[in-house]
Formats: sequence, C-alpha cells, structure tokens
Amino acid sequence: MAQRPQGPDFKAQAQAARADLERQLQESRAQFDNARAQFDEVNKRIRARTGRDLVLAIAIGLGAGVLVLASLLFVTELFMVFAAAAVAIAVVELGTALRASGRDIPRTASVIAALAVVPASYYLDAEWRWVVTMAGIAFVVLWRVVEYAWPSRRGGRETLLRDITASILVQAYVALLASFAVLLVSPQASPGGRWWLLAAIVVVVATDTGAYAAGLNLGRHKMVPTISPSKTWEGFAGAGAAAIIAGILLSLFMLHVPWWFGFVFGPVLLLTATVGDLAESLIKRDIGIKDMSAWLPGHGGILDRLDSILPSMAATYALYLIFYPLFS
Repeated sequence: MAQRPQGPDFKAQAQAARADLERQLQESRAQFDNARAQFDEVNKRIRARTGRDLVLAIAIGLGAGVLVLASLLFVTELFMVFAAAAVAIAVVELGTALRASGRDIPRTASVIAALAVVPASYYLDAEWRWVVTMAGIAFVVLWRVVEYAWPSRRGGRETLLRDITASILVQAYVALLASFAVLLVSPQASPGGRWWLLAAIVVVVATDTGAYAAGLNLGRHKMVPTISPSKTWEGFAGAGAAAIIAGILLSLFMLHVPWWFGFVFGPVLLLTATVGDLAESLIKRDIGIKDMSAWLPGHGGILDRLDSILPSMAATYALYLIFYPLFS
C-alpha cells in the first residue's frame, strides 16, 4: 500500500498549493469586484441619464420577453390575452394622464372599446376589425356626449371637443396600432405571421439597446432636446447599426428570406420605433410627466415600453403583406 508522503517536502508542497489557491481566489474576487464596480458605474450613468434602474429593467424585460416568446411559439391564444391586458393597462395609463392634464377621458368606455378590438382582430377578417374599431370610437364619443348632459361634467363646447379628440387619440394610438400585432398571429394570417411579429419585437429591442449603448458612451449632439433631452444623434446611429444587423440576421435565420431584406426591415422599424418614442415623449412633455405610470419598476408604465413597438406593428404588418407573398 502506497505510503503518504511525509516530511518537509510534503509540507512545503501543501503550503505552496494553499498559497496558490488563496492567490487565485483573491484574483477572482478582485476581478469580480472590478466587474461589479464597472456594472454599478454603468448603472449609475444610465440612472442619471434616464432615471431608471438597469438591473430591474433587465429582469422585467427578460421576464416579459419569455412570456411573449412562449405565447407566440406554443399558444397563440395566450398572446391575445397578453395583448388584451397590455392594451387595457395602456389605455388606462394614457387616459389617466390625459385626465390629469384637464382632458376628461371616459376611461371605462375607452377600455371596453379597446378590448373589443383585440378579439375582433384575432377572430374576424381584417375588414371587420376596422368596423369594430370605428364602432368603439363612436361608442367612446357617445359616452362622453351623454356625460355632457350632467351639469357637473360640462365645460363648454371647446372642452367637449378637446375631450372627444383626446378620446379618439387613445383608441387610435393604443387599440388600433396594437391590433396589427394581433392580426399577425391570427388564424387568418399564415403561420409565418408570428415569426414576423417576433422578429419585429427583436429589432425594436435591438434599436433601443443600440441607442442606449451608443448614446451613453458616445452621445454628444442632442437630437430633439425640446422633446426628448436624452436622445442624441450618436444614439440614433447606434440604433440604426443595431437595427440593420438584427434585421439581416433575423431575415436569414428566423424569417428565411434573402439577407438584403434586413436593409429594408431594420431601417423601417428604426424609423417607426424612433417616431413612436418621440411621439410619446411629446405627449408626456405636453402633460408634464416623466412616465405614464409606475407599473413596471425600471421601465415606467406599460405604454412607456410599448411606445416604440406600437407603430412598428403597423409597419411590420404592411411589410408582411407586401413581401411575404414574394418570398413564399
């Protein structure tokens, strides 16, 4: 039986091994502390510029992404439920914000009208979706006109007209634009529609990420300081690069279309995402708020996360109708 080494040589080897292990642990801890310090510094810079917590934002974003991905891949009816919930909350957020600014939005009627558009877009033909949307707008307008009969809800014809205009804006901005996403996964669309929807979401997320990264590290020249002080042209350039790269990769590996379509898909969604973001920033600036709500820590409200996605859904549906038959 082999004898265990004894004596000074064994003790010296053991001490050397222990010292080497301690040194490696210290180096690993130093690297971890350095990485954590760098992450904290980045998080601090992002919070200083955007007012958001990076860790919470990433965690919530990943959780929402997993739920949406699972619904698109396995149970499309579940996506309709998510869409309905998001639309209802977004309508309440925007309606509440507009009411705080003096516009009397009938929130109950607005939610009912918006929710009706979701199943109509999923189960009915696309033409009937427009009928339901217009009927919902008429329902909200009629609700507000009936409310006007009560003396306590009156405020003059100009006030009534302003309330009606704001109510129509809520339906058009949230319910109508969201319906294009539901159309892409509806039974009326081909099975490829869900992949186009998922690809569009990925491109929009890529543009947001590219804009954050480039703007945070390179941002010097303000894009539209009167609307969104944090946006820079450098960030827009980073968003454009991310959109094109994501568009090419998704065209090849998800949509299975020619690679050049990425130079169409990416820039189109870059523009719609940017316009959507600026449009919501303009609304919030006019109202005088930073976020639509605090439903999502690190993000703000549901509508604050959908501002770039909503107009991109309409653009994606248009691209789908134009290009999908050509590639099939």
